[in-house]
Amino acid sequence: MSNGHSGPSFPLLTLGFRPFFLAAGVWAAIALALWIGMLTGGLMLPIRFDPLTWHIHEMLFGFVLAAIAGFLLTAIPNWTGRPPLRGWPLGAMALLWLAGRLSVLCGALMPLWLGAAIDIAFPAMLCVIAAREIILAGSRRNFAIPVPVAMLGVSNLLMYLELAGYAVPYGLGWRLALAGIITLITVIGGRIIPIFTRNWLAKRGATRLPPQHGLIDSLSLGVLHAGLLGWAILPAFWPVGVLLLLGALFNLARLWRWGGAATGAEPLLFILHVGYLWVVVGAAFLGLSMLGSVVPLAAAIHALTAGAIGTMVLAVMTRVARGHTGRPLAADRVTTLIYVLVTLSATVRVAAAFPLPMTSVLLDLSAGLWIASFLLFVLIYSAMLVRPRAA
Repeated sequence: MSNGHSGPSFPLLTLGFRPFFLAAGVWAAIALALWIGMLTGGLMLPIRFDPLTWHIHEMLFGFVLAAIAGFLLTAIPNWTGRPPLRGWPLGAMALLWLAGRLSVLCGALMPLWLGAAIDIAFPAMLCVIAAREIILAGSRRNFAIPVPVAMLGVSNLLMYLELAGYAVPYGLGWRLALAGIITLITVIGGRIIPIFTRNWLAKRGATRLPPQHGLIDSLSLGVLHAGLLGWAILPAFWPVGVLLLLGALFNLARLWRWGGAATGAEPLLFILHVGYLWVVVGAAFLGLSMLGSVVPLAAAIHALTAGAIGTMVLAVMTRVARGHTGRPLAADRVTTLIYVLVTLSATVRVAAAFPLPMTSVLLDLSAGLWIASFLLFVLIYSAMLVRPRAA
């Protein structure tokens, strides 16, 4: 698989974060606007999935998968020392992602098998590329990285098999996808957050620095990942709820050891800790939702999606975009506003899942804040993504 080359006149295809972060930002806003249109405005689209399932699918396999692709296609060359995917192969991958979005948006206009094949081709190719680069480099530390990507491909297939009427447990596909994405966040977050925090604090003469990976980190990951996988497969098996609560507790201890409270002066770093805190809240809420009726399942799901995933995606996209285009690793006022908007959006959406007055108002407010945060990202960061690196 050739990595190709792109000329200096077309910087968009020089590194994976450029086309895919732009795609993730645009689709995060458009897909949610379309969902709200279907939910409240009677918008009719030629989709095969019902509107709620379409919304779930496109958030996970459209928006999030684009962000994951942008991160991995940029990070893997750094991890392996191999040349990055660029030029026409990178452009082909971006077009394959776009073809998937169109095939889902117009699914009723084509055979189900064809739409599914087009859509599933992207995570399959991303998994192949990631595995190939890591294996050829002999990067043993990263051998597990393609597994969550493969899990996303299988999860997507399960959603189509369920749609086609096969005996797939209800919702298994999207639950597995969500579990895979949170798994990836906890693994990658556990690498980058303490390192970035340690470097930032050390430059300021701090004495309390995040410790190296230890037993609490391994325990946190093992328990939480087991709980998430258990929930995906057995969502009504209450002992899994206990496992998730334990996973939340261990990961809270893990997060506390990273010393995020001391980074409040730099939003570009602090937001990573906020994103990981949403993982803790979401896991705790998910466990509680399995053990009783105090916390609605929708609150747990949106703490993990709008909260953990939305926040971490914007945190990573802004940091990677700034770092790889030669900008200072510091958040300006607009970037800080992006973080505030997505945090408010997630908080309002989780609140809307509880029996409160004016639920529809809260849903609309949350959607508006979400769309504003990602449109602001596109407005400000698209210039960085499509132009050459700053001198």
